[in-house]
Amino acid sequence: MMPYSNEEVAPAPRQLRWFFSQSPLLRQPDDDKSSSITIHIMRNISYLDESNVDPQQDWLPITESRNGNAFYAAFHTISSGIGFQALMLPLAFASLGWIWGITCLSLGYVWQLYTIWLLIQLHESENGTRYSRYLRLSMAAFGENLGKMLSLFPVMYLSGGTCVALIMFGGGTIKIFFETLCGPTCNPLTTIEWYMVFTSCAAIMAQLPNLNSIAWVSFVGSVTAVGYCTLIWVVSVCKDRPTSMSYGPTHVWFHADRVCEVLNAIGMIALAFRGHNLVLEIQGTMPSSIKQPSRIAMWRGVKFAYMVIGLCLFPVAIGGYWAYGNLIIPTNEGLLRVLYEYHGNDTSKFALCLTSLLVVIHCLCSFQIYAMPVFDNLEFRFTSSKKKPCPRWLRSGIRAFFGCLTVFIASALPFLPSLAGLLGGLALSLTLAYPCLMWIQIKKPQELSFMWYLNILLGCFGILLSILLVTGAIWSMSIKGIPVHFFNPDETR
Repeated sequence: MMPYSNEEVAPAPRQLRWFFSQSPLLRQPDDDKSSSITIHIMRNISYLDESNVDPQQDWLPITESRNGNAFYAAFHTISSGIGFQALMLPLAFASLGWIWGITCLSLGYVWQLYTIWLLIQLHESENGTRYSRYLRLSMAAFGENLGKMLSLFPVMYLSGGTCVALIMFGGGTIKIFFETLCGPTCNPLTTIEWYMVFTSCAAIMAQLPNLNSIAWVSFVGSVTAVGYCTLIWVVSVCKDRPTSMSYGPTHVWFHADRVCEVLNAIGMIALAFRGHNLVLEIQGTMPSSIKQPSRIAMWRGVKFAYMVIGLCLFPVAIGGYWAYGNLIIPTNEGLLRVLYEYHGNDTSKFALCLTSLLVVIHCLCSFQIYAMPVFDNLEFRFTSSKKKPCPRWLRSGIRAFFGCLTVFIASALPFLPSLAGLLGGLALSLTLAYPCLMWIQIKKPQELSFMWYLNILLGCFGILLSILLVTGAIWSMSIKGIPVHFFNPDETR
């Protein structure tokens, strides 16, 4: 993956520079205060002059359109922030228990919201540069080589890897939907064929040109995500609980297996709080000026979005664990599969089909926003070498190729959901640690101040926690193993 180019904002037009040079208040060469005022004014004017921005930014899907607003930001954030990973949270509670489960989920929620605020503030630097990609901000903070080494793989996984997981989850849910709707008399397709159906629909939707153009798609994804989360936890809580359920831990504390199980559960919670690789991209679609910098509208949209996300994640985790306890089994569909297993007979077919349909629609919509950074990077390669916009036929071909690649990976490696704890640990640093350290490197707060201590502690603890989660996940896999079945996803269900 090649690094993205900086979005350097050009200096103010010649007429404005002449005007300020002739001002009697700003013309004194020996007045340091006047010089600083001149620099400050010229810097702010540079935010207003977007006609001289690097033309390559106008050719790429993320920054092609800059007419976003707080509503768009809220829709994108909700659609990407709620996903099938939320349905795995009751499984994490089954390992952590009530107190530690709620504590870890609450701390993760607050910690993630804080680091998102940091990224929003870091989006625009004081010299007028806008960092509309996470990788570019990481390289600006840590240096080109170290920044790429730290952030390249997590960004790649949280973009392309999430799309692969969405194909597996969405395609599997389509199969459940048709089996519920038609019954055993129908002749359903194989799981891989359902993956292809899902990917074909996603590839058609992916022909929308840029991130702003999929705002209505994210709106639909937001509504459906809230809908299926609410349906699942309401049905689970309203129905009678299985008689054999319990809330006690299944292992002895401080046993090696138990420690690995707890770390794996924390990794699942960390994976539910993903999406930081999209925050800067979403903010990059907004206009920015002196009076209305993009961070104001972005933070307004994020605050609303995370209020909605919290109202979905906490009821799903707490309600799902209350309804099923330790009977929750680790499946690719999480709480959705458990709902069908324990309440498939005493729940109306309409409610079950509606829940599955909402899940599929949300997966299709969420696929678009997670795939956009990949499309942006692939088109960056072309525009950097050819010095011209990517033609329409090539743009369509790139997106079709990405669909083919992701469905091939989903079909060939159906055991990827079993690596949720490991992947969550790898992505945790990008979500919870790097933004704190980037704030220290770029903003340079006064040493030993509150912000300095806070970000140093959170950054170091986030990296340490990431190492522990990865170590625990690898240890757990070495002890228990994982069901490896290439090109046979039915064996892992």
